[in-house]
Amino acid sequence: MSTRNRVAAIGLALALGVAVPALADSPNLGKPIPESDVKNWDISVLPDGSNLPAGKGTPAQGAAIYADKCVTCHGEGGKGGTSPGAGPLIGGQPLTDGIDTPKTIANYYAYPTTIFDWIKRAMPYTSPRSLSDDEVYALVAYILALNKLIGENDTMDAKSLPQVKMPNRDNFIMPYPDRI
Repeated sequence: MSTRNRVAAIGLALALGVAVPALADSPNLGKPIPESDVKNWDISVLPDGSNLPAGKGTPAQGAAIYADKCVTCHGEGGKGGTSPGAGPLIGGQPLTDGIDTPKTIANYYAYPTTIFDWIKRAMPYTSPRSLSDDEVYALVAYILALNKLIGENDTMDAKSLPQVKMPNRDNFIMPYPDRI
């Protein structure tokens, strides 16, 4: 029987409510994952702030964490380090200056929640996912303050972070729209 005929037969059987023994068989491998275990790995933060955890941080708190855990790669004051891929986190000319314009937090990112998501999942490079939620909020606050997108005394949390208007928010073009 051809693959097309087999698929059609299974589809017809399912449509008619007939049990298909081949679909009911299972290799009985593994075990169900408890929801609590799944939640530990479900750390995606959406642009609107959905799934941001509880916690908070200020630029001053973030400066201390940055000096301890980030400066080696990203350089003093976020101006860029010597590590490959650890370019500047601050400044940057408008992207309208050309395709080769270096992309930074201020001129490229459309949503501040993306910064939280990236730091939470991938930083520090030598120990990803090791930062607490409060540390991540503090680092985001520090980086946003360095870019003059928030004040030096502002506190970032699940409510205030999505409210920060990024300079490139209305001009962001998804680099690979076919991957969505």
